[in-house]
Amino acid sequence: MIFLRKSKLAAPVSILFLLVLFSAIWTPRLRYASQVGRLTEEILFSADFRSQPVSDEMMSLVKEWDSPGEAAGLFWLESDFLREKTSLSIENLSERRERWAVRPGWSTYLSACRAVWDDVVYFPVASASNRPDVSVTFEDSWLFGRSYGGERGHEGTDIMATVNERGMYPVISMTDGIVESKGWLELGGYRLGIRAPQGAYFYYAHLDSYADIEEGDQVKAGELLGYMGDTGYSKVEGTTGNFPVHLHLGIYLTLNGEEISVNPYAVLKMVEDRRIEYSFTNTAAEL
Repeated sequence: MIFLRKSKLAAPVSILFLLVLFSAIWTPRLRYASQVGRLTEEILFSADFRSQPVSDEMMSLVKEWDSPGEAAGLFWLESDFLREKTSLSIENLSERRERWAVRPGWSTYLSACRAVWDDVVYFPVASASNRPDVSVTFEDSWLFGRSYGGERGHEGTDIMATVNERGMYPVISMTDGIVESKGWLELGGYRLGIRAPQGAYFYYAHLDSYADIEEGDQVKAGELLGYMGDTGYSKVEGTTGNFPVHLHLGIYLTLNGEEISVNPYAVLKMVEDRRIEYSFTNTAAEL
């Protein structure tokens, strides 16, 4: 009888052991299969990628890694665009990169991430060294509602002036690049568009005036582009006063012949402390 009781217990114990073994072997594999499925051909056109979500943990990693875009891209894949907690760190980032690098679509995805992040050197508005009241603020306003010209989403970040005076704040180039566009747009007022080395298009809008710069010119990161203003929201060139003084920053990628906008907020957070300083002499700003 004792032998029979032991025999009856052996089957459930064996099943339990097999279940634990199966879980230990297959759970990581199933999780991996779920993760690698995130890297699809559509990912760069997705709302997830275009919104460029960021967390404190991710920003810390981005600032430490040689390629901010690579670190951001890996963090999004590992965390499903911040929906899941990830153990990604500086110590294991290279290892995780090797795992993703063999997946179809990795090179295209990585190039897009680097184009948005890696060329950025400076915050686009200089900092006044002798006027603490002259500063700027910005928030994540991605796809906030706008009504001029029809209902639409705000495809950029507005950097707002604490002193509402046009022509006061120097706007500088965030990247090296080539000036592709200059002039008046109904929505953007006086604007500049600069194509950075890795392909992203940086759009600076509502300028009050321009520096000595023309289409086709090469610019360096930190170079003066013009001054912050309140131009735009009119077909009439030179119109001002339809909104407070601010800089609208947009970032665009061209993918498969289609231009898409991405949220600049996270990139601005990365460089919010990297500012060119200037001082006021009477009423003029000198870089």
